[in-house]
Amino acid sequence: QVQLVESGGGLVQPGGSLTLSCTADGITFSDSHMYWFRQAPGKEPDLVGSINTAGEDSNYADSVKGRFTISRDNAKSTVYLQMNKLKPDDTAVYYCRAWVETKKSLYWGQGTQVTVSS
Repeated sequence: QVQLVESGGGLVQPGGSLTLSCTADGITFSDSHMYWFRQAPGKEPDLVGSINTAGEDSNYADSVKGRFTISRDNAKSTVYLQMNKLKPDDTAVYYCRAWVETKKSLYWGQGTQVTVSS
């Protein structure tokens, strides 16, 4: 059974920082392209960014570029989302997603809430 478990969400003040983690079980993590999405209330999910299997290449949405950083530790089957200079507009449920190229399969985590408010 495949599981992606996010953690690290919470309440943070504007300008603050937070690091989310997503740990995978049941997949070959090193074969998986990893993505972070977010969904604000009443809105469609938005892609935050992605990272390739080796962790050498990452891409970001314009709205978070320069503030967010995605990294991964394949030995721990974990992908991270470091979020700095947080804004109220960053408030959303954050989800990680795995695309396992070798199995052509997609998996989602359950999400973790991030609230940016004073």
